[in-house]
Amino acid sequence: MDDSFLRKSDELSRRRFMGYASKSLLGVSVIPTMLPLAGRAAGKPEGIQVSPSQTSGRKPTARNIIYLYMSGGMTHVDTFDPKPEAGEKVAGPVKAISTKADGVMISEYFPMLAKQMDKVCLFRGLTTTQGAHEQGNYFMHSSYTMRGTIQHPGIGAWLLRMEGKTNRTLPGSVCIGGGANGGGAGFMESKYAPLYIGSPNDGVPNSRALTGAREFDDRRMLAEKFDMAFHSKYDVKRVRAYSDMYDDAVRLMRSEDLKAFNLNLEDQKVRDEYGTDGFGQGCLLARRLIENDVRHVEVTLGGWDTHNNNFQAVQGLAGRLDQGLSALLNDLDRRGLLSETLVVLTTEFGRTPYVNENDGRDHFPKAFSGLMAGGGIAGGQAHGKTNEHATEVVDGKMSPPDFNATIAYGLGLPLDETIYSPSKRPFTVADKGQPVTSVFG
Repeated sequence: MDDSFLRKSDELSRRRFMGYASKSLLGVSVIPTMLPLAGRAAGKPEGIQVSPSQTSGRKPTARNIIYLYMSGGMTHVDTFDPKPEAGEKVAGPVKAISTKADGVMISEYFPMLAKQMDKVCLFRGLTTTQGAHEQGNYFMHSSYTMRGTIQHPGIGAWLLRMEGKTNRTLPGSVCIGGGANGGGAGFMESKYAPLYIGSPNDGVPNSRALTGAREFDDRRMLAEKFDMAFHSKYDVKRVRAYSDMYDDAVRLMRSEDLKAFNLNLEDQKVRDEYGTDGFGQGCLLARRLIENDVRHVEVTLGGWDTHNNNFQAVQGLAGRLDQGLSALLNDLDRRGLLSETLVVLTTEFGRTPYVNENDGRDHFPKAFSGLMAGGGIAGGQAHGKTNEHATEVVDGKMSPPDFNATIAYGLGLPLDETIYSPSKRPFTVADKGQPVTSVFG
């Protein structure tokens, strides 16, 4: 067969061809959903190199990470940094409540979490230079500002690149309920990219072959013979990425571990504890995946862009977050998984402390909040502080790279180990970020 059309076609055309071939030859459609991940990372020259690390080895406090992302810019004043003494123009109708952590108060919207704050460290000094959603999301996930010439990896890719997978058949990284802008494999190989799951209740979509086992194997052998000459002639990363993705997809389809994605196997009482909404069930799926040695799971809760009707929207969102996060911490703890799992919650920026004319809050990159729990974190504390109106960070200022460096520190990743992109540019896991080591027990 003449392969010149493949060499001349653009990347999108090649992906469409591979997707069509997988459907017609293999009779399976899970692979095409994974191919764009390969295509994004594979369209780069080869040559990722690693320089020797100057960091002496240290024992990690966490093996895995569950990363809860509040998409849209979560208001800090109405959640984890309430200012009840600042008056109605700042606090609005939201009251602060005491928690199980001495001296740490949070919004009344989190009554369940308040009872588990002895497990949690709040970060109230977060600040960023990025005040737009896409750029802020990217910066928080990757520790680097957006560039048109390169895609930077997220923490999941760094973890897999440096420490490897634990379960051979399941993906090392999974994102539930949203696409992590800047949280993919970036310039790294496609095998470090996450598997994206839309709804946690649907499991892995299209993960069953459309043919019998024997016919499937026959078609796969035919496809391998069909590709052999092309792979031999063009033994480069972009071609190997497609081949590796096929192998990984087939291995996943045939694995008993695929049942980790099936929430129907959970006791209904446990499912109810998490809440029946997508975020709560996503948190439950994250626990199941971590239990089956998936090392990085991200769950997204969107809707925090509250320019209008802030208090009504936040009350509903906070209720879902309160139930899902509280159930997750409690479930991980009772199963003995919290000590080795770092649970992280963050967002791209905060929202204006002063309420606007639409009863809403606008973008505010100067100050916002996040949290960490488990994985060696000493709970019952708040790191960082804003002023009386939450307009400035006055203590414990922390940039997204600092936040990510703290995550990397907990996971035992060497902060000074340099990985070179295909264009020979040096990168580290959290850029120039410095970890806050004092929050670990």
